[in-house]
Amino acid sequence: MTSQSTTQNTDQSTESGVVNVQTVLNESPFSGFQWVIFALCFLIVLLDGFDTAAIGFIAPSLLSEWGIDKSHLGPVLSAALFGLAFGALSAGPLADRIGRKTVLIIAAVVMGGASIVSGLVHSLEGLTIWRFITGLGLGAAMPNAITLMNEYCPDKKRSFITNCMFCGFPIGSAMGGFIAAWMIPHFGWRSLLIVGGVIPLILAVIMIVMLPESVRFMVLKGYSADRVRKVMARISASTRNATRFVLDDNAQRAAEAKQGPQGLRLVFSQKYLVGTLSLWVTYFMGLVIVYGLVNWMPVLFKEAGVPAGQAAVIAALFQLGGVGAIFVGLLMDRWNANLIIAVGYFLTSLGVAFIGQVLGGSVGSLVAAVFVAGLLMNAAQSSMQALAAEYYPTECRASGVSWMLGIGRFGGIAGSFLVAELARRHVELPMVFIVVAIPGVIAALALLVKNRYAGGAPKSLAGLGGGH
Repeated sequence: MTSQSTTQNTDQSTESGVVNVQTVLNESPFSGFQWVIFALCFLIVLLDGFDTAAIGFIAPSLLSEWGIDKSHLGPVLSAALFGLAFGALSAGPLADRIGRKTVLIIAAVVMGGASIVSGLVHSLEGLTIWRFITGLGLGAAMPNAITLMNEYCPDKKRSFITNCMFCGFPIGSAMGGFIAAWMIPHFGWRSLLIVGGVIPLILAVIMIVMLPESVRFMVLKGYSADRVRKVMARISASTRNATRFVLDDNAQRAAEAKQGPQGLRLVFSQKYLVGTLSLWVTYFMGLVIVYGLVNWMPVLFKEAGVPAGQAAVIAALFQLGGVGAIFVGLLMDRWNANLIIAVGYFLTSLGVAFIGQVLGGSVGSLVAAVFVAGLLMNAAQSSMQALAAEYYPTECRASGVSWMLGIGRFGGIAGSFLVAELARRHVELPMVFIVVAIPGVIAALALLVKNRYAGGAPKSLAGLGGGH
């Protein structure tokens, strides 16, 4: 009865010339046009994962070719993460002003060009500088891809579709390991960075032609009905005669959205502050684990006696486990997303600690432990983007998501330096993995705080001054 009433209201709105874009997205089949958006955003995130992980897989080659100690790798391993942080912190607010598509294209060009130059340098200092610049592009790309995809999703499948798209990141990271195991012996470590730079430049050209701006952003910013209609008509033919597009049927709530705080002001407002801080802590702690392991597992496994090529492949399995986020996305669309992801982080801490216990034993046990820990870790971490995008409204979604990613990147930096310090102190390998596992417990606790005091904030600005 409710569905029939909603459909009748949509038809009446279309006939009157006024169309609610989210209602159309909710009630229309996922179109081929939306699949194109999905594919482009998926590729952006995949390249992000490939490039971010590449430096970890070339680390053993750097040690031998340049004759440096592994303790000196901290700055170069973390350089891209600093860039990722600053790129995300600046790109989100910028995208909430000028649009998601423009920032995405600029980000792809920056990360592609800088990655190519990274593959041509001949000093640790030069590599560190250009990895930082690559990170600026990477940091700007991911939150905008997530935001853009999220704003073309129907409500009932939002987390599932966003998580499927974000699976490109762990798949890209895993591809980096498999490709590195083949390319580095044949063409050297530089080839990995050059390939990781050429493809984003090609993708940038494709996005200029095929990628639309976020339709929700266009409506929020008052773009012409003609421009919005050209996009919406490719999703649903029922919008071809529309004369006006809205985000909310309630005129008062729509007015509040335009007159209320936008961007970072809204992210830090009383209504969203607890949730914002909880998301930051969770993502920060998750990336302590991810980058502490992704950047150092090939080196640690080699130290434990695993051959270099085999170590890269086994380490790549940790990121391949990110496909588990698809299943978690289905659960998030049906039940309490905060609690589901919190359980994932707690189980991750157990899985990571277990890797250290089987290291030095059979290869089969190590492969299984790495894959299971990666499945749990990436299913939880890859779901955070969807959780943040769902938590914030259109008025500040890019800012909210990008600042979570940006602040979280410092966790990646901390993770890289944490393992470097443990290696410098010659801590036994099983204890290294136990220490790296502890942030998983902290991440789970932060989500419990969000669930208790912030929950899932409404997607409009109605009642902004009230509590949750």
